[in-house]
Amino acid sequence: MMENLSQILLLLALAIAVVVTFQRLHVPTSLGYLLVGVIVGPYTLGPTVAIPEFETLAEFGIVFLLFTIGLNFSLPQLQVLRHQVLGLGTGQVVFTTLLVGVIVWLAGLPVAVAFVFGAVFAQSSTTIIASLLNERGEENTRHGRLGLAMSVFQDVTAVPFLVIIPVLGTAVAAGVLVEALGWALTKAVFAVALVFFAGRWLLRPLFHLISERRSLETFTLAVLLVTLLAAWTTSSLGLSLAFGGFIAGMMLGETEFRHQVEASIRPFRDVLLGLFFIGIGMRFDPTAIPPIWHLTLLGALLILLSKTLIVTSMVRKTGVDAQVAWRTGLLLSVGGEFGLALIAIALDSNVLDTEMGQIAITSVLLSMVAGAVLIRFNGAIASMFVSLPSVKTPDSPELPETLEYQVVIGGYGRVGHTIAVLLHSSGIPFVAFDTDPERVVQGRKDGHPVYYGDISDPGLLAAIHVESASLIVLTTDGISSALRALSYLSRTCPQVPVVARARDLETSAQLFKAGAVHAFPETIEASLRLGTTALQILQVPSADIDRVIQGVRDWGYKPVLGK
Repeated sequence: MMENLSQILLLLALAIAVVVTFQRLHVPTSLGYLLVGVIVGPYTLGPTVAIPEFETLAEFGIVFLLFTIGLNFSLPQLQVLRHQVLGLGTGQVVFTTLLVGVIVWLAGLPVAVAFVFGAVFAQSSTTIIASLLNERGEENTRHGRLGLAMSVFQDVTAVPFLVIIPVLGTAVAAGVLVEALGWALTKAVFAVALVFFAGRWLLRPLFHLISERRSLETFTLAVLLVTLLAAWTTSSLGLSLAFGGFIAGMMLGETEFRHQVEASIRPFRDVLLGLFFIGIGMRFDPTAIPPIWHLTLLGALLILLSKTLIVTSMVRKTGVDAQVAWRTGLLLSVGGEFGLALIAIALDSNVLDTEMGQIAITSVLLSMVAGAVLIRFNGAIASMFVSLPSVKTPDSPELPETLEYQVVIGGYGRVGHTIAVLLHSSGIPFVAFDTDPERVVQGRKDGHPVYYGDISDPGLLAAIHVESASLIVLTTDGISSALRALSYLSRTCPQVPVVARARDLETSAQLFKAGAVHAFPETIEASLRLGTTALQILQVPSADIDRVIQGVRDWGYKPVLGK
């Protein structure tokens, strides 16, 4: 026990040091975790971490990753986006898998191995793409939105690989393989149907019941239970654990609890996913590279060139100009973490042997490094292939916006409901959160996008990317909740204005001090409204009334308080 504890402490200390360094250098942390794995792996000098349960625990990182992907792409969302982006994302994965698979097969490798290489090379790193786009301020450009959307849809359309690859390790003869794949796909459909109906009949009532307790601890335990139960179900059917996590996420993604679920699961997902990448790094053997270095370079080039050319051609076919098409292709050229996950599954299923696994892992890692350079200079590189000068292309209305709302409302009580009605009537997109499930149900009956969630929860605010909002309105009953939210918002996104509801002048002063740009005390504002009506009845000119009322506000309400 003490030996394992010392290894855990070493692993944590090293992970913190490397990840913090990578963050300071603006390098994706997934690469940092991979480096940690290489350092503590059995193939390098220095300390070696050998904890028996490590791989089992790390595997749940992929379960929670797929769960999060499922949350963000529920069935209604897939239906809405099925035409352009889903078609492009699916087409890119299919064509890259076929092209790479045929090339590898012609090189003399078995069909199963060729298929795995094609599936692995088809993936792109959403993490690297998103971080570099954000760093360069290109996340809201046309190529940025299109490239990021396609990379996320790759993860969705690659889910069938989770079903197919394990089967390839158990079936050899063509007839046996077809039968095994047919049976696996049948079980996958059954698993989807089982979780789908369970989600429709059980999940929403279950989370509604739990949310009534208003206990974040119980809510988090319920999320863990549902995720792991779905993973256990698919595993019991001979499918992967990750596949169960994905379909459970899709079902919860249709409920009003989606954002709070994502906030609750995020810490577990990030830690376990970090362990998964450490596990991948531990499989990497630097001493095995010299005999195969030329194959790994060819593999990396195949990843970069195949995806760049395929994506550019597909996007160009949709009518997008050449500059945007090339820039989108360069974004998606990078290798992906999901590809590393597929390599791990293929190694565990004995589809790939150790040498093939080393070639695949090293090719993906090289492509992630080289692809990051291509993304950073995508504009200049694209201009080399386009004769016309780069021009700013107007955004396409068919592409999904990175932001689905302009206003975030914290609290859907009397005041929050009123603000929601005004925003809806004005055609301004918004999203509202409340911890009272009855209010959430009522809000959705009103036709408003109301979700269960605590507006003071940093995890929730991070999950909805609150820094991209145009305005935040806090209407919660409790001053403590509003102050906690303001504390987080003032630290992370001080550029976003916050308007808050206050019960009295003292509360208003606290909210102002915490960072709110406006905090209107309800009791005094009600009196001013009554006074305004009285002056209107007495036929005082509107301009004079507005001047008097604004003067009272500008003086901090002192005239009406007798101060």
